[in-house]
Amino acid sequence: MIAGGGVAGLEAMLALHELASELVDIELIAPEPRYFYKPVAVAEPFGLGDVRSFDLAELAASAGAQFTPGELVAVDARAHVAHTAWGAFDYDSLLLACGGLPRAAVPGALTFRGPADTPLIESLLRELDAGDVTRVAVAAPLGAFWTLPAYELALMIASSGNVEVVLVTPEDEPLMLFGTVAREAVQRMLTQRGIALRAGVCPVEFRDGELQVTPGPPVAADRVVALPRLYGRSIDGVPQTKAGFVVVDDHGRVDGVQDVFAAGDLTSFPVKQGGIAAQQADAAAEMIAADAGAELVPQPFRPVLRGLLLTGHAPRYLRRDVARGTAGTVSVDPLWWPPAKIVGRRLTPFLAGVTQRPEHAIEIDVELERETVSRLQVGLGF
Repeated sequence: MIAGGGVAGLEAMLALHELASELVDIELIAPEPRYFYKPVAVAEPFGLGDVRSFDLAELAASAGAQFTPGELVAVDARAHVAHTAWGAFDYDSLLLACGGLPRAAVPGALTFRGPADTPLIESLLRELDAGDVTRVAVAAPLGAFWTLPAYELALMIASSGNVEVVLVTPEDEPLMLFGTVAREAVQRMLTQRGIALRAGVCPVEFRDGELQVTPGPPVAADRVVALPRLYGRSIDGVPQTKAGFVVVDDHGRVDGVQDVFAAGDLTSFPVKQGGIAAQQADAAAEMIAADAGAELVPQPFRPVLRGLLLTGHAPRYLRRDVARGTAGTVSVDPLWWPPAKIVGRRLTPFLAGVTQRPEHAIEIDVELERETVSRLQVGLGF
């Protein structure tokens, strides 16, 4: 049983179907009937792409799985029973892929969580066009974990008109997760766009035209756009941290609970990102498949960060092998294929096949892009 219809849940479903289809029956449970491809949500308000959605029942059927609507609320690990609001389900192995809960973290700011908040950014862009707003701060709060969308918002807002943009982040250096090469490249990009950087500070509250931060003086702004802080979903019977996250080992096994695994934003791994979720899901699926009798040696989770940074002009591909501690790589040319926003070993080509668009769906003229591209046609992100 897989609880969750996001990146981790779908990647695990596909992995189990590939590795152990004759040994396991797969049931996917999720509270919503559709999967939304959220990584391009940041581009949608700028007219650079549309968030697409997929019917989970159809995706499950394509992978030989069954889809059941429902939200996991409790687990009886001893009895191997999962409880939803609509009923109880027996399982042999359970994978928790329930995702996280984004909550506003900066009072007074516009919080951008994803597709539902597109109208907020569209309204801000109209204010910029009208000249009613000339100073915007983009803030990543402590606990945001994945700050790349803040850089995308700052870069695209700066490209949208005559506006002063300040990026506020608790990171000591820009995009530190991606290593020294990315840090230097992004710093140059911010400087070229005239974006001021306040690093090593935490946004606290926006009021009376000032974003209060700590430590240091406030940031003057007409509007503040902030990322949310992420929390884990509460599940009775599953040990969780104070913030609601689940501790797992390198194979996705939940600490102290037999036959229960977890992957994605629900886990305590600090980086909350689709590609990481898919890698965790693969590790957990391999362990579950091996437990079911599949002939394979389960490989542990070894994080490799891949990020496609939308800039309003030429996007940048960022890659860093976290486990090996490399300096990272930055390129205007794809560093992986298909060059998706979310990189899942199985999910990326699967969605390409479902949409019958296996080709590169970010339709960019590479030569023009190296000069100035005012519009990116972002489809699924392939």
